[in-house]
Amino acid sequence: MERVMIKKGGSSMLSKIISSGILGIDGYMIDVEVDLSNGMPNFDLVGLPDSAVKESRERVKTAINNSGLTFPTKRITVNLAPAHMKKEGAAFDLPIAIGILCCMGLFDHTASKDILILGELSLDGSVRSVNGVLPMVYHAQKQGIHHCIVPAENAEEAALVKGMTVYPVSHLKQALSFLQGKEQIRPFTVDFNALFTKQTEQNAMLDFADVKGQQNAKRALEIAASGMHNILLIGPPGTGKTMLAKRLPSILPDLTFEESIEITKIYSVAGLLPSKNTLINKRPFRSPHHTISSSALTGGGRIPHPGEISLALNGVLFLDELPEFQRSALEIMRQPLEDRKVTIARVSGTLTYPANFMLIAAMNPCPCGYLGDGNRCRCSLHEITKYHNKISGPLLDRIDLMVELPALSYESLENSIITDTSSEIKKRVLQSQQIQLERYKKEYFFFNSQLGAAQIEQYCELGQKEKELLQSVFTRMNLSARAYHKILKVARTVADLEGCKNITTKHIAEVIQYRSLDRKYKM
Repeated sequence: MERVMIKKGGSSMLSKIISSGILGIDGYMIDVEVDLSNGMPNFDLVGLPDSAVKESRERVKTAINNSGLTFPTKRITVNLAPAHMKKEGAAFDLPIAIGILCCMGLFDHTASKDILILGELSLDGSVRSVNGVLPMVYHAQKQGIHHCIVPAENAEEAALVKGMTVYPVSHLKQALSFLQGKEQIRPFTVDFNALFTKQTEQNAMLDFADVKGQQNAKRALEIAASGMHNILLIGPPGTGKTMLAKRLPSILPDLTFEESIEITKIYSVAGLLPSKNTLINKRPFRSPHHTISSSALTGGGRIPHPGEISLALNGVLFLDELPEFQRSALEIMRQPLEDRKVTIARVSGTLTYPANFMLIAAMNPCPCGYLGDGNRCRCSLHEITKYHNKISGPLLDRIDLMVELPALSYESLENSIITDTSSEIKKRVLQSQQIQLERYKKEYFFFNSQLGAAQIEQYCELGQKEKELLQSVFTRMNLSARAYHKILKVARTVADLEGCKNITTKHIAEVIQYRSLDRKYKM
């Protein structure tokens, strides 16, 4: 993939610099073409730039002048190709400046050949960090580019791409000196093992052993983690719903390197990468406030950006006080919960973001939260019905397990009995998931929650007793077809936790209790 500078006549010079843009969460190649010609001094920028890109003209001009260089008094035309793609952000400042300096003859054009250049310029010529460096560098490497010049603050992020030589720069003059061959820049490298094994103290402190009582809820969360099922916790305030939800990532399998890169790409585009420990090596736990808008939850905006469901990729999305969320926001989630992706259509184009996450939701049994307590609850039947109706039946059908948490007694809080730790539960979860990975090794999915209707018939085969039990439950509870399939998938997970090849009535009976709230909370 060769890009060269072309010289035209004696009155005009043209240079091409390799850069990149972002489309969704993926990078795409952009040629920054710079032409210097005689005529009235002017600086034109074309190629469908947005406002931030257009403003680069002033940043580039001032940065060059403040770097001890002289901005050319010529007609300058900059084209960002391909012209039909919308260009956004300030990452083109540095390649534009380098292209102008190349046309001025300050360095040989071969020095910038096949080098990806990214970076925003300050007015003093210093190079500022930009969002989305990882997906841009990753795409460039796939296209055969193996060298890149990036802001020093983005060096660690860019170095995550194996096979890419990363040259960090902090100033325009440093980049120029490097291309002139006057200054050597040591390529930035990262210790992948060290990055991947770092653990935060916060995550280490969260353990299921800290939660008093609620054994039934702990069991349900273990099942949910084993099969990557969605779960709803229902109970009055102070029963431990949030405590349990925050500890769910502690029993999930560790991220693979590929999963970490996938998550890091999204956080890079969203501008949410921490300044240190660039690689996201822990499963995300996202807990948006119930006032969040539909576009912020699922992704979108005038310029589409990943929403919370994409930021929770390969991790957990926790929706506390579920009925308080906007009805429209919750309904938009129905399709992503099924397809594991979200598609956003705008005038400028259609983008698809990944949305493979575990949903854990929590709610009170009534508006005040104390349903059944005659001394504290004063909610009318109408208020309770209105509260429950904020969650639609189709959305509840997409939740695999529903657990009711009772109020804790004083004895439960004072109980000093040590329960299973997160590490102990995690061992059982890993064993169960290993069974699933082995079973589905020839399939396009990995976990029981991802089974389709055809796969359910194949992998969730029932005996006669099990069929009779399920038929009775289906009729009595007036379940939907989706709820029926959910019971089978969760029963398959319960059987895997016990190491059983076949689903028994015992497994189905346990799962049914996690659907017994269907009618109660679908008034």
